[in-house]
Amino acid sequence: MKQIILGTAGHIDHGKTSLIKAISGYDTDRLKEEKQRGITIELGFASLDLPSGIHIGIVDVPGHEKFVKNMVAGATGIDVVAMIIAADEGVMPQTREHLEICSLLGIQYGFIVLTKIDMVDAEWAELVKEDLLEFVEGTFLENAPVIPVSSVTGDGIPEFIATLDDFCSEISVKKPSGLFRLPVDRVFTMKGFGTVITGTLISGNISVGETVMIYPGDTKSKIRGLQVHDQQVTTAEAGMRTAINFQGIEKATVNRGDVIARLETLKNSYMLDIELHLLESNVRPVKNRDRVRLHTGTNELPCIVILLDRETLDPGETAVVQLRLEEPVACVKDDRFVIRSYSPVRTLGGGKILNPIPYKHKRFKDETNADLSALANADEETLILLNAKDAGYAEIAYTDLPIVTNLSGKPLDKFLQLLLSKHLLILTDKENKRYIHQKTSEKFTAKVTELLTQYHSNHPLKSGMPKGELNSKFPPIMSDKLFNHLLNAMIKSKAIVISENSIRLATHTVTLKADQSDIKKKIIDTYLNSGLQPPYFKELSATLKIDPKESKNVLMLLVKEGSIIKAKEELFFHADVITDLKNRLVDFLKTHREISTPQFKEMTGASRKYTIPLLEYFDAENLTIRVGDIRLLRKQ
Repeated sequence: MKQIILGTAGHIDHGKTSLIKAISGYDTDRLKEEKQRGITIELGFASLDLPSGIHIGIVDVPGHEKFVKNMVAGATGIDVVAMIIAADEGVMPQTREHLEICSLLGIQYGFIVLTKIDMVDAEWAELVKEDLLEFVEGTFLENAPVIPVSSVTGDGIPEFIATLDDFCSEISVKKPSGLFRLPVDRVFTMKGFGTVITGTLISGNISVGETVMIYPGDTKSKIRGLQVHDQQVTTAEAGMRTAINFQGIEKATVNRGDVIARLETLKNSYMLDIELHLLESNVRPVKNRDRVRLHTGTNELPCIVILLDRETLDPGETAVVQLRLEEPVACVKDDRFVIRSYSPVRTLGGGKILNPIPYKHKRFKDETNADLSALANADEETLILLNAKDAGYAEIAYTDLPIVTNLSGKPLDKFLQLLLSKHLLILTDKENKRYIHQKTSEKFTAKVTELLTQYHSNHPLKSGMPKGELNSKFPPIMSDKLFNHLLNAMIKSKAIVISENSIRLATHTVTLKADQSDIKKKIIDTYLNSGLQPPYFKELSATLKIDPKESKNVLMLLVKEGSIIKAKEELFFHADVITDLKNRLVDFLKTHREISTPQFKEMTGASRKYTIPLLEYFDAENLTIRVGDIRLLRKQ
């Protein structure tokens, strides 16, 4: 069933509340102060059954300039607006500001109601009508009907209801969305029920018994009861004025501006990427780092404007902007917002949110600004890709995509499969459903190739770069899982080779220069001839009169090849010498079952400074096992 919300707008004391009472019977001024002062301070709510059978909700907003923030909160979720202008006063300051706010919030349907016609003559009413038609020129109300009414005499009320019915019949049904959201505009306690909140359900649906989360406080609660237009219901849908009775939470837990949604479907953020249009009516520009008030949904919170591509935004201009918020907020792509100056308070501009959970941007980055601008009117595929590109090595999670694309369920899955099939998007974590942009993968491949090329140039005798060292060259936001996934892709494409814990380009081979070949021969001959009592490495370099660094590189290459065995730091043996000793040791243990240190020393004919490291080497190689002061042959 079609759900429509009618909202009023207009200057204080122009008859908004009286009109609602005349058409619906509801007096939306419920506060004692409102009765005493004769003005609307808080939001008021009513409902009406139209002749066509459409049941609409009505939001009455305050007209006084001090309560414009309440007006903005009430405008969230409005489908059609009745712009109220009193015949005895005509267009006034809040008339202008309310129209600007309605335009900024993207309201498309509306008409003009000329109230209090019983207080003026026909000629005056016609002059006011001409004036207001000029006033709405160039706005969404430019061709809207003007309905003269008197809430006192009832004149024009039937025409008003008929016009409203026509508008509601034209308004298309809201697109179904799986992302349930309800911005809170009122919180109160009811005796016997507990905490109750009201708001306009802007997307999705919800049922009694479901568990929901209150953002940004992340408080969980179960829905005990639902009401729509004072009627108990089991399910509420998008477009309905809804009251929710919570189970087991205090009134202080929920505030106007909070958003009710399902568990883990929204994310809190201290930043928003937005497309900001500055009203032409402003007398001065907005400067970078200006402090302003952000109104989005039913929330109002202070923030700093970061102009990403300029120093000032002039009246009438539009730009991509990042807002740095003083408190967290939970929004979705394409949510509308209004920006008001901090002091004195005045509506500056507004627009729509491009990314509700962005990363912190540096200013004057052409690629960043181009991508953000593209978000404003991107198709579904481009939208997903731009967000994946922005996430980079951090990856984008499936659970974040409904927030940054305003897509969910089957439509989102369809576009994801399409992008995966085109290889423009890469699934990097099947279990947790995380993705990266194809360009991020290409960027990784290029950087790994560059780093390994440089490493091979600097260390020509090393077979490859340690995996941990390569990993350290990438940002900490990259998970080990993603790092290994991208490396495996390079292995699969035969770009790199991983052996043990080192990584090399597939084209890399270790080749010795002529002088290095000479060093290699000297090292091998020295260790072969010295048997089980070789010189320590420092002594070797001095004896052979070769550069320690150069000889160490060649030595480690020989260790890698297996020609030389490393027993401990600075102590090396020729592999043939170790093999011969190993065979003698095994034969001895098979015959005598055990060997003591003195017996092993006698077998080697070497001093203690060699025999102890050799015994420990065979222990480490799992050939022998130490039991007290003797060694046994370890069972294989």
